Amino acid sequence: MDSLFVGREESLAERLRRETRPIVVYGMGNGADKIFDLCVRIGVEISDIYASDEFVRGHSFRGIRVKRYSEICSLYEDFVILLAFAVFRDDLMERIDGMSREHTLLVPDVPLFGNAVFDFDFFEANRSSIEKAYSLLADDTSRSVFADIVNAKLTGSYELLRRCETDRSEVFENILRLSQNERYVDLGAYDGDTITEFLAQTGGLYSKITAFEPDRKNRAKLEYKYSSLDGLKVCPYASWSENTTLHFSGNGGRMSCIDEDGYDVEARAVDSVVMSASYIKMDVEGAERETLLGCKRLLERCSPKLSVSAYHRAGDLFTLPLLIHELQPSYKIYLRHHKYVPAWETNLYCTASQTL
Repeated sequence: MDSLFVGREESLAERLRRETRPIVVYGMGNGADKIFDLCVRIGVEISDIYASDEFVRGHSFRGIRVKRYSEICSLYEDFVILLAFAVFRDDLMERIDGMSREHTLLVPDVPLFGNAVFDFDFFEANRSSIEKAYSLLADDTSRSVFADIVNAKLTGSYELLRRCETDRSEVFENILRLSQNERYVDLGAYDGDTITEFLAQTGGLYSKITAFEPDRKNRAKLEYKYSSLDGLKVCPYASWSENTTLHFSGNGGRMSCIDEDGYDVEARAVDSVVMSASYIKMDVEGAERETLLGCKRLLERCSPKLSVSAYHRAGDLFTLPLLIHELQPSYKIYLRHHKYVPAWETNLYCTASQTL
């Protein structure tokens, strides 16, 4: 395994601590806050911060005036960039690609949920589970993606994240192979964007669609968009391991999630709502483990095709495939990373062995 993973090479923290060039953060908001906190924890000083030109309004962030990229370039002959926001749009990717050619650009791995950071201590503490998850993967592409993602998390490598990207169409063509008789369960349905994707892949033909979306605003958009769609059942539930009430932060966006300071929502084990499924997608903002546990009977009985987000928590990359294998040992487990920086849109795709 040492030949696949970075092992004893230099970590992101070690690299930043030996830097003599100024270290600047690109971006503001929650991601930048987490990166500032990480740098404080590892003893690294941030020299400056900049934002895309359209967001610079003369304001400050963490006591530093937010500048434009051109201003940073005029202030420092050379510098290291820490990317502090998520990007997937082609125009922004091209902009960041250009910056990475001009200066060292690194992508610190700060989890969306939880406090664990995927550093070398975390890697060594979980090495046996990481190696076991790697051994479960079904093809060479999955294993290559897994190794690149692990190494990118450890080192902050932007190049590794770009190198291991695959197109979503490859998943539908070679792994999921959706039919026109699917019983689709969309967990974390948002405003219906993944229902739109599903319909495009099946030519608009299917048996049934069940969508879980606890966010009121998102659910209203979904219901409006697909008010005339036959065979669609929209459930106002968060998916969980059992039927209960949870606190939920719903702001009408993609990041709506379980939150102790939020309002009450009904949470349901999918097993208690859905009797049969052939394809389940779960992108549930850090609740993937609990959601899988709440699908236990469905996985045992139906072995539905799965699409599971594996990037919300530091350990998701290896804990989720291990759990899936435990719940349904017949699954072939694939890993793909789609165009996104940091390592978001890193997903597990699973099919029962007999379906391939």
